[in-house]
Amino acid sequence: MSDAHTVRLEPVGVEFEVENGETVLNAAFRQGIALPHGCKEGQCSACKCVLLDGEVDMLKYSTFALNDMEKDTGHILLCRAIAYSDMEVELLNYDEEVLAKSIAVKTFKGRIAHVEHLTHDIRGIEIELGSPIKFWAGQYVDITVTTEKGETITRSFSMANTPHETQKLSFIIKKYPEGKFSGELDSGGIKVGAEVTVVGPYGTCFRREEREGPLVLVGAGSGMSPVWSILNDHLNSGEKRPVYFFYGARTPDDLFYLDRIAELVGRHPDVNFIPVLSHVNGEAWDGERGFVHESVDAKLKQLAVDGQGDVYACGPPPMIDALQPVLFMNGFELERIFFDKFTTSSGGTSAH
Repeated sequence: MSDAHTVRLEPVGVEFEVENGETVLNAAFRQGIALPHGCKEGQCSACKCVLLDGEVDMLKYSTFALNDMEKDTGHILLCRAIAYSDMEVELLNYDEEVLAKSIAVKTFKGRIAHVEHLTHDIRGIEIELGSPIKFWAGQYVDITVTTEKGETITRSFSMANTPHETQKLSFIIKKYPEGKFSGELDSGGIKVGAEVTVVGPYGTCFRREEREGPLVLVGAGSGMSPVWSILNDHLNSGEKRPVYFFYGARTPDDLFYLDRIAELVGRHPDVNFIPVLSHVNGEAWDGERGFVHESVDAKLKQLAVDGQGDVYACGPPPMIDALQPVLFMNGFELERIFFDKFTTSSGGTSAH
Protein backbone atom coordinates (compact mmCIF):
# COMPACT_ATOMS: atom_id res chain seq x y z
CA MET A 1 0.00 0.00 0.00
CA SER A 2 1.41 3.41 -0.93
CA ASP A 3 1.84 6.12 1.71
CA ALA A 4 -0.72 8.47 0.20
CA HIS A 5 -3.94 8.39 -1.81
CA THR A 6 -5.60 11.02 -3.97
CA VAL A 7 -9.03 12.38 -3.10
CA ARG A 8 -11.06 14.08 -5.83
CA LEU A 9 -13.97 16.33 -4.84
CA GLU A 10 -16.94 16.69 -7.16
CA PRO A 11 -18.57 18.83 -8.47
CA VAL A 12 -15.74 21.29 -7.76
CA GLY A 13 -12.92 19.21 -9.31
CA VAL A 14 -10.47 19.80 -6.45
CA GLU A 15 -7.86 17.11 -5.72
CA PHE A 16 -5.60 16.57 -2.71
CA GLU A 17 -3.51 13.88 -1.05
CA VAL A 18 -4.40 11.97 2.11
CA GLU A 19 -1.75 10.12 4.12
CA ASN A 20 -2.10 6.62 5.52
CA GLY A 21 -4.19 6.65 8.69
CA GLU A 22 -5.20 10.31 8.26
CA THR A 23 -8.87 11.24 8.00
CA VAL A 24 -9.93 12.87 4.73
CA LEU A 25 -11.11 15.98 6.60
CA ASN A 26 -7.79 16.44 8.45
CA ALA A 27 -5.87 15.99 5.18
CA ALA A 28 -7.99 18.74 3.61
CA PHE A 29 -7.48 21.05 6.61
CA ARG A 30 -3.72 20.49 6.49
CA GLN A 31 -3.64 21.57 2.84
CA GLY A 32 -5.88 24.60 3.24
CA ILE A 33 -9.03 23.10 1.69
CA ALA A 34 -12.01 24.11 3.84
CA LEU A 35 -14.58 21.35 3.47
CA PRO A 36 -17.97 21.53 5.20
CA HIS A 37 -17.50 20.53 8.84
CA GLY A 38 -18.86 20.98 12.32
CA CYS A 39 -17.82 18.84 15.27
CA LYS A 40 -14.95 16.96 13.52
CA GLU A 41 -15.90 13.93 15.66
CA GLY A 42 -18.62 12.04 13.75
CA GLN A 43 -21.47 13.57 15.74
CA CYS A 44 -23.07 16.27 13.57
CA SER A 45 -23.32 15.19 9.86
CA ALA A 46 -22.02 18.53 8.48
CA CYS A 47 -19.27 16.73 6.52
CA LYS A 48 -21.55 14.00 5.09
CA CYS A 49 -21.00 13.27 1.39
CA VAL A 50 -21.32 10.44 -1.15
CA LEU A 51 -18.45 8.09 -1.97
CA LEU A 52 -18.50 7.78 -5.77
CA ASP A 53 -15.39 5.63 -6.14
CA GLY A 54 -12.70 4.07 -3.97
CA GLU A 55 -12.48 2.31 -0.63
CA VAL A 56 -12.64 3.85 2.84
CA ASP A 57 -12.79 2.66 6.42
CA MET A 58 -14.88 4.64 8.90
CA LEU A 59 -13.75 5.40 12.43
CA LYS A 60 -16.37 5.28 15.19
CA TYR A 61 -19.26 7.71 14.62
CA SER A 62 -22.80 8.44 15.78
CA THR A 63 -25.72 6.91 13.84
CA PHE A 64 -27.45 10.28 14.33
CA ALA A 65 -24.83 11.73 11.98
CA LEU A 66 -24.96 8.82 9.50
CA ASN A 67 -27.70 6.21 9.73
CA ASP A 68 -27.44 2.66 8.38
CA MET A 69 -29.61 3.39 5.34
CA GLU A 70 -27.36 6.31 4.34
CA LYS A 71 -24.28 4.15 4.85
CA ASP A 72 -25.77 1.50 2.57
CA THR A 73 -26.32 4.10 -0.17
CA GLY A 74 -22.64 5.14 -0.12
CA HIS A 75 -22.75 8.11 2.24
CA ILE A 76 -19.68 8.72 4.40
CA LEU A 77 -18.49 11.25 6.99
CA LEU A 78 -15.24 12.91 5.89
CA CYS A 79 -14.15 13.47 9.51
CA ARG A 80 -14.25 9.69 10.10
CA ALA A 81 -13.13 8.42 6.67
CA ILE A 82 -9.71 6.76 6.26
CA ALA A 83 -8.75 6.19 2.59
CA TYR A 84 -7.67 2.72 1.49
CA SER A 85 -7.35 3.69 -2.17
CA ASP A 86 -7.65 6.74 -4.39
CA MET A 87 -11.19 8.02 -3.94
CA GLU A 88 -13.78 10.33 -5.46
CA VAL A 89 -16.54 11.94 -3.40
CA GLU A 90 -19.53 14.11 -4.18
CA LEU A 91 -19.92 17.06 -1.80
CA LEU A 92 -23.53 17.53 -0.74
CA ASN A 93 -23.45 20.94 0.91
CA TYR A 94 -20.38 22.86 -0.13
CA ASP A 95 -19.97 26.60 -0.30
CA GLU A 96 -17.88 28.16 -3.09
CA GLU A 97 -16.97 31.06 -0.80
CA VAL A 98 -15.76 28.73 1.94
CA LEU A 99 -13.55 26.83 -0.53
CA ALA A 100 -12.24 30.09 -1.98
CA LYS A 101 -11.35 31.47 1.47
CA SER A 102 -9.63 28.35 2.77
CA ILE A 103 -6.85 28.83 5.31
CA ALA A 104 -4.50 25.92 6.04
CA VAL A 105 -4.88 24.55 9.56
CA LYS A 106 -1.60 24.94 11.47
CA THR A 107 -0.26 24.36 14.97
CA PHE A 108 0.85 27.32 17.10
CA LYS A 109 2.57 27.54 20.48
CA GLY A 110 1.33 30.10 22.96
CA ARG A 111 0.62 30.92 26.59
CA ILE A 112 -2.34 32.11 28.62
CA ALA A 113 -1.68 35.82 29.20
CA HIS A 114 -4.83 36.95 31.03
CA VAL A 115 -8.03 35.60 32.60
CA GLU A 116 -11.01 37.71 33.72
CA HIS A 117 -14.35 36.93 35.36
CA LEU A 118 -17.05 38.51 33.17
CA THR A 119 -20.03 36.99 35.04
CA HIS A 120 -20.47 34.18 37.59
CA ASP A 121 -20.10 31.59 34.79
CA ILE A 122 -18.47 33.45 31.85
CA ARG A 123 -14.70 33.88 31.62
CA GLY A 124 -12.55 35.94 29.31
CA ILE A 125 -9.15 34.55 28.29
CA GLU A 126 -6.27 36.00 26.31
CA ILE A 127 -3.67 33.80 24.65
CA GLU A 128 -0.44 35.17 23.23
CA LEU A 129 0.93 33.17 20.30
CA GLY A 130 4.58 32.78 19.32
CA SER A 131 3.74 33.35 15.65
CA PRO A 132 0.79 34.98 13.84
CA ILE A 133 -2.37 33.05 12.90
CA LYS A 134 -4.63 33.90 9.98
CA PHE A 135 -8.37 33.35 10.43
CA TRP A 136 -11.76 34.78 9.46
CA ALA A 137 -14.06 36.45 12.00
CA GLY A 138 -16.30 33.76 13.52
CA GLN A 139 -13.85 30.86 13.29
CA TYR A 140 -12.51 28.75 16.15
CA VAL A 141 -9.38 26.87 17.24
CA ASP A 142 -8.62 23.78 19.32
CA ILE A 143 -6.67 24.68 22.46
CA THR A 144 -4.64 22.04 24.32
CA VAL A 145 -3.29 22.74 27.81
CA THR A 146 -1.78 20.58 30.53
CA THR A 147 -3.05 21.25 34.06
CA GLU A 148 -0.86 21.63 37.14
CA LYS A 149 -1.63 17.97 37.96
CA GLY A 150 -0.47 16.84 34.52
CA GLU A 151 -3.83 16.22 32.83
CA THR A 152 -3.99 17.26 29.17
CA ILE A 153 -7.25 18.89 28.04
CA THR A 154 -8.25 19.93 24.50
CA ARG A 155 -11.25 22.18 23.90
CA SER A 156 -12.60 24.19 20.94
CA PHE A 157 -13.12 27.92 21.47
CA SER A 158 -14.12 30.71 19.06
CA MET A 159 -12.01 33.84 18.84
CA ALA A 160 -13.63 37.02 20.19
CA ASN A 161 -11.00 39.32 18.66
CA THR A 162 -10.93 40.37 15.02
CA PRO A 163 -8.54 38.86 12.44
CA HIS A 164 -6.45 42.06 12.60
CA GLU A 165 -5.06 40.78 15.91
CA THR A 166 -2.98 37.81 14.81
CA GLN A 167 -0.84 37.03 17.87
CA LYS A 168 -3.06 37.94 20.81
CA LEU A 169 -6.27 35.89 20.71
CA SER A 170 -9.17 36.51 23.08
CA PHE A 171 -11.93 34.05 23.95
CA ILE A 172 -15.19 34.20 25.89
CA ILE A 173 -15.91 30.83 27.49
CA LYS A 174 -18.74 29.52 29.64
CA LYS A 175 -18.17 27.58 32.84
CA TYR A 176 -20.21 24.37 32.94
CA PRO A 177 -20.62 22.23 36.08
CA GLU A 178 -18.71 19.36 34.46
CA GLY A 179 -16.49 21.54 32.28
CA LYS A 180 -12.87 20.60 32.92
CA PHE A 181 -11.17 23.49 31.15
CA SER A 182 -13.25 26.23 32.81
CA GLY A 183 -13.23 24.37 36.13
CA GLU A 184 -9.43 24.13 36.13
CA LEU A 185 -9.22 27.83 35.27
CA ASP A 186 -11.23 28.70 38.38
CA SER A 187 -9.52 26.23 40.69
CA GLY A 188 -5.99 27.23 39.66
CA GLY A 189 -5.21 24.07 37.72
CA ILE A 190 -4.71 26.24 34.63
CA LYS A 191 -2.83 29.42 35.51
CA VAL A 192 -1.84 32.60 33.71
CA GLY A 193 1.45 31.78 32.02
CA ALA A 194 0.44 28.19 31.22
CA GLU A 195 1.76 26.98 27.87
CA VAL A 196 -0.85 26.01 25.29
CA THR A 197 -0.95 24.50 21.83
CA VAL A 198 -3.42 26.13 19.43
CA VAL A 199 -4.55 24.33 16.25
CA GLY A 200 -6.70 26.02 13.63
CA PRO A 201 -8.52 27.82 12.24
CA TYR A 202 -11.71 25.79 11.87
CA GLY A 203 -15.36 26.63 11.22
CA THR A 204 -17.52 27.87 8.37
CA CYS A 205 -19.62 30.33 10.43
CA PHE A 206 -17.40 33.26 9.41
CA ARG A 207 -18.34 36.73 8.19
CA ARG A 208 -19.21 36.93 4.50
CA GLU A 209 -18.12 40.14 2.79
CA GLU A 210 -19.93 42.56 0.48
CA ARG A 211 -23.45 41.27 1.09
CA GLU A 212 -26.72 43.19 0.96
CA GLY A 213 -29.40 43.71 3.61
CA PRO A 214 -29.28 43.84 7.39
CA LEU A 215 -26.80 41.91 9.51
CA VAL A 216 -28.58 39.87 12.20
CA LEU A 217 -26.32 38.61 15.01
CA VAL A 218 -27.72 36.27 17.66
CA GLY A 219 -25.69 35.07 20.63
CA ALA A 220 -26.24 33.46 24.01
CA GLY A 221 -23.76 32.44 26.69
CA SER A 222 -20.25 32.14 25.24
CA GLY A 223 -21.81 32.56 21.79
CA MET A 224 -20.88 36.20 22.37
CA SER A 225 -17.30 35.25 21.39
CA PRO A 226 -17.63 34.69 17.61
CA VAL A 227 -20.49 37.22 17.38
CA TRP A 228 -18.26 39.91 18.93
CA SER A 229 -15.53 39.09 16.40
CA ILE A 230 -17.97 39.20 13.46
CA LEU A 231 -19.53 42.48 14.66
CA ASN A 232 -16.21 44.28 15.09
CA ASP A 233 -14.79 42.87 11.86
CA HIS A 234 -17.88 44.14 10.02
CA LEU A 235 -17.47 47.61 11.54
CA ASN A 236 -13.74 47.63 10.68
CA SER A 237 -14.59 46.76 7.07
CA GLY A 238 -16.42 50.03 6.53
CA GLU A 239 -19.41 48.25 4.98
CA LYS A 240 -22.67 50.07 5.69
CA ARG A 241 -25.48 47.75 6.79
CA PRO A 242 -28.01 47.99 9.60
CA VAL A 243 -26.98 45.62 12.39
CA TYR A 244 -29.39 43.92 14.83
CA PHE A 245 -27.35 42.37 17.63
CA PHE A 246 -29.40 40.08 19.90
CA TYR A 247 -27.98 38.56 23.07
CA GLY A 248 -29.98 36.08 25.13
CA ALA A 249 -29.32 35.61 28.86
CA ARG A 250 -31.22 34.65 32.00
CA THR A 251 -30.92 37.69 34.33
CA PRO A 252 -29.29 41.15 34.29
CA ASP A 253 -26.31 39.62 36.14
CA ASP A 254 -25.65 37.40 33.11
CA LEU A 255 -25.01 40.39 30.83
CA PHE A 256 -21.45 41.63 30.27
CA TYR A 257 -19.49 43.91 27.89
CA LEU A 258 -22.32 46.45 28.34
CA ASP A 259 -19.91 49.41 28.54
CA ARG A 260 -18.04 48.24 25.43
CA ILE A 261 -21.30 47.73 23.57
CA ALA A 262 -22.61 51.17 24.61
CA GLU A 263 -19.40 52.80 23.40
CA LEU A 264 -19.57 50.88 20.12
CA VAL A 265 -23.25 51.77 19.53
CA GLY A 266 -22.39 55.41 20.28
CA ARG A 267 -19.84 55.40 17.47
CA HIS A 268 -21.95 53.33 15.06
CA PRO A 269 -25.63 54.35 15.00
CA ASP A 270 -26.32 51.52 12.51
CA VAL A 271 -25.87 49.01 15.38
CA ASN A 272 -28.96 48.10 17.42
CA PHE A 273 -28.21 46.08 20.57
CA ILE A 274 -31.14 44.01 21.85
CA PRO A 275 -30.47 42.07 25.08
CA VAL A 276 -33.22 39.55 25.90
CA LEU A 277 -33.67 38.10 29.41
CA SER A 278 -35.60 34.89 30.09
CA HIS A 279 -35.64 34.86 33.91
CA VAL A 280 -36.24 38.36 35.28
CA ASN A 281 -37.52 38.08 38.85
CA GLY A 282 -38.26 41.46 40.30
CA GLU A 283 -35.03 43.07 39.07
CA ALA A 284 -35.28 46.44 37.41
CA TRP A 285 -35.35 45.62 33.71
CA ASP A 286 -37.05 47.60 30.97
CA GLY A 287 -35.61 45.60 28.06
CA GLU A 288 -36.96 42.60 26.18
CA ARG A 289 -38.16 39.53 28.07
CA GLY A 290 -38.56 35.92 27.04
CA PHE A 291 -36.38 33.76 24.82
CA VAL A 292 -34.06 35.33 22.30
CA HIS A 293 -35.58 33.54 19.27
CA GLU A 294 -38.96 35.14 20.10
CA SER A 295 -37.44 38.63 20.04
CA VAL A 296 -35.68 37.86 16.76
CA ASP A 297 -39.00 36.73 15.28
CA ALA A 298 -40.82 39.88 16.46
CA LYS A 299 -38.09 42.20 15.15
CA LEU A 300 -37.84 40.49 11.75
CA LYS A 301 -41.63 40.72 11.34
CA GLN A 302 -41.61 44.38 12.39
CA LEU A 303 -38.85 45.17 9.89
CA ALA A 304 -40.55 43.04 7.18
CA VAL A 305 -37.07 41.78 6.28
CA ASP A 306 -38.43 38.84 4.23
CA GLY A 307 -35.19 36.92 4.01
CA GLN A 308 -32.96 39.85 3.09
CA GLY A 309 -29.66 40.07 4.93
CA ASP A 310 -27.47 37.52 6.74
CA VAL A 311 -27.90 35.79 10.09
CA TYR A 312 -25.02 34.60 12.28
CA ALA A 313 -26.22 32.67 15.32
CA CYS A 314 -23.86 31.23 17.94
CA GLY A 315 -24.84 29.57 21.20
CA PRO A 316 -26.27 26.44 22.83
CA PRO A 317 -28.15 23.88 20.70
CA PRO A 318 -31.64 24.70 22.11
CA MET A 319 -31.26 28.33 21.00
CA ILE A 320 -30.12 27.31 17.51
CA ASP A 321 -32.89 24.70 17.20
CA ALA A 322 -35.55 27.25 18.21
CA LEU A 323 -34.15 29.89 15.87
CA GLN A 324 -34.10 27.83 12.65
CA PRO A 325 -37.89 27.66 12.06
CA VAL A 326 -38.16 31.37 12.96
CA LEU A 327 -35.67 32.26 10.22
CA PHE A 328 -37.30 30.00 7.62
CA MET A 329 -40.74 31.48 8.42
CA ASN A 330 -39.24 34.94 7.89
CA GLY A 331 -38.05 34.01 4.41
CA PHE A 332 -34.36 33.31 5.03
CA GLU A 333 -32.74 30.83 2.65
CA LEU A 334 -30.07 28.43 3.92
CA GLU A 335 -27.26 30.32 2.19
CA ARG A 336 -28.12 33.38 4.31
CA ILE A 337 -27.92 31.56 7.66
CA PHE A 338 -24.68 30.71 9.50
CA PHE A 339 -24.81 28.70 12.71
CA ASP A 340 -22.31 27.67 15.34
CA LYS A 341 -23.82 25.24 17.86
CA PHE A 342 -21.90 25.18 21.14
CA THR A 343 -22.00 21.82 22.88
CA THR A 344 -21.04 21.17 26.48
CA SER A 345 -17.93 19.07 26.92
CA SER A 346 -17.98 15.55 28.31
CA GLY A 347 -14.91 13.38 28.18
CA GLY A 348 -13.23 13.76 24.82
CA THR A 349 -15.83 15.88 23.06
CA SER A 350 -15.05 19.49 22.36
CA ALA A 351 -16.99 22.55 23.39
CA HIS A 352 -16.91 26.20 22.45
